[in-house]
Amino acid sequence: MPIAMPSRRRIGYAALALTAVTAWPGARAQSADSFPNRPVKLVVPYPPGGATDLVGRLLAGKLAEAWGQPVVVENRAGASGMIGSEQIARSPADGYNLLVAITTHIQNPSLFAKVPYDPIRDFEPISQICLSYLALVVKSDFPARDLKEFVSLVKANPGKYTFGSFGTASSSHIVGERFARAAGIDMTHVPYKGSAPMTTDLLGGQVSTAWADVSTATPHIAAGKLRPIVVTGAQRTPTLPNVPTLGESGYPGFEPLGWVGVLAPAGTPRPIVDKISREIMRIVKMPDVQARLNEQTLVPVGDSPESFARTLKQDMATWAQIVAGAGIKPQ
Repeated sequence: MPIAMPSRRRIGYAALALTAVTAWPGARAQSADSFPNRPVKLVVPYPPGGATDLVGRLLAGKLAEAWGQPVVVENRAGASGMIGSEQIARSPADGYNLLVAITTHIQNPSLFAKVPYDPIRDFEPISQICLSYLALVVKSDFPARDLKEFVSLVKANPGKYTFGSFGTASSSHIVGERFARAAGIDMTHVPYKGSAPMTTDLLGGQVSTAWADVSTATPHIAAGKLRPIVVTGAQRTPTLPNVPTLGESGYPGFEPLGWVGVLAPAGTPRPIVDKISREIMRIVKMPDVQARLNEQTLVPVGDSPESFARTLKQDMATWAQIVAGAGIKPQ
């Protein structure tokens, strides 16, 4: 029986495939060695002026210094961070498109019936930058001085008081709704597109109270314009040592803190992910960066892609339970 000989076309395809396989590891390593050789885009999916934007711009400046390339911050606010996040999920996976994400990133699937991307599968975790606290804050002339007085006042006036959050489905929205349910009080939620506009309206009296990130609220607290009632977290924040936690005040279950981290589109070559992660970890350990984060009451972290990946998965499950406890239905 004659033996069938492979065609020239098949031999050519096989040779090309073999060349691609053998060349790919070297190509990836080479691309990581030369990365970056052009500007990098850092998308912040929230408006300028809030804690997320502050962290993004601080990081961008340090990365630009280290790389000798521009790192351009682009604010793409809207839809609880989903507009900017989707932009990055659909961007080329080459390391030149990065996302500054917050806890909302893994909360959204529990809060929205349709999220235009998978927060885990469509992204490569790079590094968690820092942790943040939330505080229930009011204007300095608000009649209640502590949480017990606050609950009594709101209970006596159902529907009168509002609470602002820095976005529908954000941590401040979830915490506000869950606390209202736990305390048995009737408050109307007023969502904003970021911490800065929310704080502006709180100071102007357009909203009665707010669940604000401590970093945004601190300058106004220091100026005597806002007063913190209570904070989230397992322990008090060192910045506000006299302000009790919700757990201390008889409301357990509000221990998880928010975080800020950096993600890349899924499929970004691992050598490039590792290179960016190492640089971020180095930057977060810099004394001036730690001081700047501490000034904003943010807790520096800076960790590996593997560590951040574990946080994403664990927090996604934890916040799904918290959302269910708050009685918030997917929109």
